[in-house]
Amino acid sequence: MDADTRSIPELVSTLTGDLADLVRKESELVRTEVSEKLSQTAKAGQQIGVGGALLMGGFLVLLQALVLALSKVMDPLWASLVVGLVVGLLGFSLIRSAARKITPAGLAPERSARQFQKDAQLVKEQVQ
Repeated sequence: MDADTRSIPELVSTLTGDLADLVRKESELVRTEVSEKLSQTAKAGQQIGVGGALLMGGFLVLLQALVLALSKVMDPLWASLVVGLVVGLLGFSLIRSAARKITPAGLAPERSARQFQKDAQLVKEQVQ
């Protein structure tokens, strides 16, 4: 096994440079992960918007069905009820699905935190 012939100042300098690179790369990882989480949140927000629009459409169709029911009892009533219920249920399910995705815990940079823990453990092992 070859002995390392570098002096202590050289080793400290190398270690300092390596630690600076590690911190830089870890911060890039955090930025990337937070960016991904924000993108997921934006998509969930869009789903909530679409779900809300569908719920509004369903509500309007149900109001139309009510108007038709009051004016006359015919087949257009049942068609309006079926369309209104389907659109309303679809909008409700979209909002419910998207709302589950938007939680504070879901925004945490989990991979970066695990990597920081691994790096800290590695540094502790190297120092000992």
